[in-house]
Amino acid sequence: MIKVENLSKEFKISKKYPGFKGALRSFFSTEYTIKKAVDDISFEINDGEIVGYIGANGAGKSTTIKMMTGILTPSSGRIIVDGVVPYENREKNAKNIGVVFGQKTQLWWDLPVSETFPLLKDIYGVSDEDYEERMNYFKEILGLDEFFLSPVRTLSLGQRMRADLAAALIHNPKIIYLDEPTIGLDVVVKESVRKAIKDINEKYGTTIILTTHDLNDIEELCNRIIIIDSGKKIYDGELEGVKEQFGYLTTIEIQLKDKSNIEKINFARFKDDDFKLNMKESKVSITFNKNNISSADIIGKVMKKSKVIDFNIKETSIEDIVKKMYKNEVWKWIG
Repeated sequence: MIKVENLSKEFKISKKYPGFKGALRSFFSTEYTIKKAVDDISFEINDGEIVGYIGANGAGKSTTIKMMTGILTPSSGRIIVDGVVPYENREKNAKNIGVVFGQKTQLWWDLPVSETFPLLKDIYGVSDEDYEERMNYFKEILGLDEFFLSPVRTLSLGQRMRADLAAALIHNPKIIYLDEPTIGLDVVVKESVRKAIKDINEKYGTTIILTTHDLNDIEELCNRIIIIDSGKKIYDGELEGVKEQFGYLTTIEIQLKDKSNIEKINFARFKDDDFKLNMKESKVSITFNKNNISSADIIGKVMKKSKVIDFNIKETSIEDIVKKMYKNEVWKWIG
């Protein structure tokens, strides 16, 4: 289990003044500003969960992950990861966790992939039996055999990501942190990496904390998400709960046989804030707040005045919802 209590992290940033006089001023009298990267965050993550931890650039998610992995020490608050305070006992914590950073690698650049894993086996003290079992499993689900004898420097991004994922899991950590695990990958490789993450979670019960800007990763892998913005937690709950709580905008696209009668439809009872109508030739697009207006009501009104050839209902995607949360646009219609 991961337990985060009232976590905060502040950074002192020295002020830099322009020009030669500014440089002298900074040299003799350094002034600082305080930036609060993480502001009083609390949450718990149970064993075996796959949790999406997301936020815009600069929101504080990377700082949180660095404190959870023991790289940074909090300014205040407390973190316990599987019974260990990570920044107080970094060595013990490192044996319990695995980390994959999309833009970095823990593989030896000039060595073949096949020689990297025995080194990691010795570093983590993995038994011969466990090593053989895991390597066979990773070769199967991650397709390592196709590049197992190749030097790391010759691997494609997708191949390196699969090898990095296996390297992070070779010691069977209870918790793994995945930072942008599918960044830069093509659609086919993304799907294989996502499938591997699901399989690993099911087989070993590994707790997975996923940070990503690709919200398809979130929808494919996570049942729960934590959203952080400006250092504060703004949502913690089920993925479907985000859609229910914030996905209030729905769009109906209606193809009419004749658009001439659409102007006769009385939409006056719908508030302007809840309802937007766009017409283009014989196609009508209506965006509405589904908390206050039903799609059946709208379609019924249209069908009374005009013949409908076809219609399509589009729910707000998780990506659109999160974008609106970052921009503080979701609060307008909640209540």
